[in-house]
Amino acid sequence: MKILLVNQAFVSFDEPGFTRHFEMAKYLCARGHEMVIVASDVNYQTGTRIVEQRGFITEQGIEGVRVLRGFMLPSLHRNYFWRIISFMGFMFSAVAASLRVKDADLVIGSSPPIFQAFAAWFAAFLLRKPFLFEVRDLWPQFGIDMGVIKNPVVIYFSRALEKFLYNRAAHILVNSPAYKPYIVGRGIPADKITFIPYGTDISMFTPDADGSQVRRELGLDDKFIVLYAGAMGQANDIYTLLRAAARLQDHPKIHFVLFGDGKENTNLRAETQRLRLSNVTFAGAAPKTKMSAVVAAADVCLAILQDIPGFRMTYPNKVFDHMAAGRATVLVIDGVIREVIEASGGGVFVPPADDERLAQVIRELADDPARVQQMGRQARDYLVQNFDRRDKLSETLELFQRVAKTNHR
Repeated sequence: MKILLVNQAFVSFDEPGFTRHFEMAKYLCARGHEMVIVASDVNYQTGTRIVEQRGFITEQGIEGVRVLRGFMLPSLHRNYFWRIISFMGFMFSAVAASLRVKDADLVIGSSPPIFQAFAAWFAAFLLRKPFLFEVRDLWPQFGIDMGVIKNPVVIYFSRALEKFLYNRAAHILVNSPAYKPYIVGRGIPADKITFIPYGTDISMFTPDADGSQVRRELGLDDKFIVLYAGAMGQANDIYTLLRAAARLQDHPKIHFVLFGDGKENTNLRAETQRLRLSNVTFAGAAPKTKMSAVVAAADVCLAILQDIPGFRMTYPNKVFDHMAAGRATVLVIDGVIREVIEASGGGVFVPPADDERLAQVIRELADDPARVQQMGRQARDYLVQNFDRRDKLSETLELFQRVAKTNHR
């Protein structure tokens, strides 16, 4: 079976970012299938070009995975209007690249951004192949909740595009249990939607990983490290983290380490200087190959998002990586992911935007290492039982094979 997947944010292990589709492609290849990836030539976290562009489309081979990178205008540090222009521009290169894969059995469009999913649907229509819609986040709902999509005309057409893709898809794959009832509420039959969480690679993130080199590089051998690793955008409420750090400057052992990049990076660094925080280190973006050691260097890990209704429905990938590594999570996100952390006993929930409570919880954990270690063990055990990525990829492959046999065009 040959699968074509469109995701402009695709990255390999050598780049910072979300590598789930690369892992999926390698899994399929090992089982005699092929996944061809159509991606952009710009890294979504750093805004830098991934390849030297040779024409409109550049082809790569990465560990046996064929990747077609279409030209895209960088828009990381520009306003939302330019980001939309960039996303829509990628639609054209994505369709052109997709049409090079005429023998695909199934076309997958991943969202957000939703424009790339439309490109995948259009390619599937032209190739006369089934279209599977993968919903990683709810768009435009998240943008509306965050206040970045305000214009009523834009909201109307965004909703129409969302509904169009739900209706045209042969099937819809979601990675959070809360997305299915939301989509059903948009008038889509429940049996057209499958929930499969991404989980994590339990062989990549393990409690036995060595983080000592990362600690030495940071000069934090003897500190209680609170790690945030991920995007630094408007959705990630890292300003609450900085306010909590300001409350903890009197604790000599606690130190916050931030790995990642994004649109808010410059502003966050400026805020750190304004608050004169000596207990915060910005470590930059790191490739996935280094993330096991990065997480292993932490005593506890932090997951944090703005308090908006849409984020209460999401399963942040980083939480599962923390759990697999045997690290306790301080969770500043309410909703379905809170249910996972509380069921596992693998962390502590803090109400979103509550920097006072966040500082208090971190102080308590820093003073109780036995409790931290116990939570880490419980997190790992629960993750292995419920969110092993190998199991989830097996379920996903079965779904792909079933949808590829449909006559829906």
